Amino acid sequence: MRSHFCGELNESNVDEDVILCGWIHRRRDHGGVIFLDLRDREGMAQVVYDPDVKESFKIAEGVRNEFVVEVKGRVRLRPSGTINHEMSTGRVEVLGNELKVLNASETPPIQLDEHAEVGEDIRLRYRYIDLRRPEMAARLRFRSKVGNIIRNFLDNNGFLDIETPLLTRATPEGARDYLVPSRTHQGKFFALPQSPQLFKQILMASGMDRYYQIAKCFRDEDLRADRQPEFTQIDVETSFMDEDQIMAIMEAMIKHTFKKTLNVDLGDFPRITYAEAMRLYGSDKPDLRIDLKLVDIADLMKSAEFKVFSGPANDEDSRVVALRVPGGASLTRKVIDDLTEFVGVYGARGLAWIKVNDLNSGSEGLQSPIIKFLDQEIIRNLLSTLVVETGDIIFFGADKSKIVNEAMGALRIKVAQELNLVVSGWAPVWVVDFPMFDLTPEGGLTSLHHPFTAPSLDAEELTNDPIKALSRAYDMVLNGTELGGGSIRIHDSKLQRAVFDVLGISEAEAEEKFGFLLDALSLGCPPHGGIAFGFDRLIMLMTDSHSIRDVIAFPKTQSASCPLTDAPGHVSPNQLRELSIRHRDQNKPPNG
Repeated sequence: MRSHFCGELNESNVDEDVILCGWIHRRRDHGGVIFLDLRDREGMAQVVYDPDVKESFKIAEGVRNEFVVEVKGRVRLRPSGTINHEMSTGRVEVLGNELKVLNASETPPIQLDEHAEVGEDIRLRYRYIDLRRPEMAARLRFRSKVGNIIRNFLDNNGFLDIETPLLTRATPEGARDYLVPSRTHQGKFFALPQSPQLFKQILMASGMDRYYQIAKCFRDEDLRADRQPEFTQIDVETSFMDEDQIMAIMEAMIKHTFKKTLNVDLGDFPRITYAEAMRLYGSDKPDLRIDLKLVDIADLMKSAEFKVFSGPANDEDSRVVALRVPGGASLTRKVIDDLTEFVGVYGARGLAWIKVNDLNSGSEGLQSPIIKFLDQEIIRNLLSTLVVETGDIIFFGADKSKIVNEAMGALRIKVAQELNLVVSGWAPVWVVDFPMFDLTPEGGLTSLHHPFTAPSLDAEELTNDPIKALSRAYDMVLNGTELGGGSIRIHDSKLQRAVFDVLGISEAEAEEKFGFLLDALSLGCPPHGGIAFGFDRLIMLMTDSHSIRDVIAFPKTQSASCPLTDAPGHVSPNQLRELSIRHRDQNKPPNG
């Protein structure tokens, strides 16, 4: 029907006859001349109707916002003084000679030609209208472009696009599975994949050498702004490459993508160990745009009479840290109280601080409710260690290491935002040398990544001292957001069994759940490794969106529901009967 998209028109089309199709974005009647802003996915074009074309002019008088129309006319330059520099098509317009209404529209619940705030529940309920908004259409176009660039890059580097099953079995990926009951295998369930992890390892054992897939994955977990129950990841696996080689090619892919889409040169990707990231930033996803670091001061506080500091300073499972914030003395008491409440969310029992109002005045130039609990020598050593200046504030964290890391790591970001200390631009980093295992609350061990990650030592060393083992894992972080995580995998069945044993997975359970993988590892599986990038998260960052819901066509809410289709929904008793499933009323007792 159309000859051009609305957003494609420019001066090269002057004097051409065109056919445009789209939605009426805005209608303006200027004393006998009607202007229509016509919108499609590529942008907008201005169409002018004069009274000379009587039939079309009459139709133009009656159209309203969101009517779907077909326009025929001739492109011309806009008259002097009417050029719209904010529109890509703002130097031209279409003199309409025909107008056909393809479908009328009732008054939409979302007015697209206004800047009114619309609640997310309305946006998701009428998503098909929300997606007509130019900024939403632009994000989906951008997402498509990035996907094509990544596919082309991987294709050109010898990777094969291979699909893996969506109906599989439950795997220990760290979150709950979405289960699918089987009608043909009564009492048994499929699981939707949390990732294609095992299948892509099997593909390496199959000799496919380099695999990729832009894959749908599913996790039944609590949601946040950057989490969805179903999400998309760029999944990659390679054989005969070590971690340095995998990191190099993935770094090249991301740099290529940013250059092609945003004309941004990401520059070098520094590397930092997990231990160093936690020590300096309290996070394994450090935002390096913020030039603030945590400083360990336990040695200064071991002899302090102030038990809030000396207690953790003498506990090997705890930390005492200081965070010097330049210019932070300008923070009001109200803001500091808000920050105290903020760190409480992470388990901190308070937030000690010292304002340096005048460094040359000694203790008289310091302002803090804790000064009276610290002797002068400790204060002098503290100010010297932190290299403070007049106008700074020092925040303190003293508690179990996990609480200090989480609270002070979050505070570092929060206060930097409060004082505009976040440098603009992009700050990528690789985080490496992760611990192989983490302690569970019950005192057992769990994989920090997943149980198929290769350790940096052999099976005997792993068994003798598993808590000290490092993994051959690597995460790509950008502006404080984890873009992707990967590792070299275990390709030897004996080492894989040793890892299962450390995790408390019995030999019988390992055979029942992972027998097919263990068989593949014992039948000539090559060394291999890979990585998975959160595609939704990548697009969110690149478009400067606040939530991945803004870059997904049909996202779920934070309660994992779909307002558009009202999913999840009830199913009929017959469907449940076929699956041998009976619905239990949660309000009744088990024997009720």
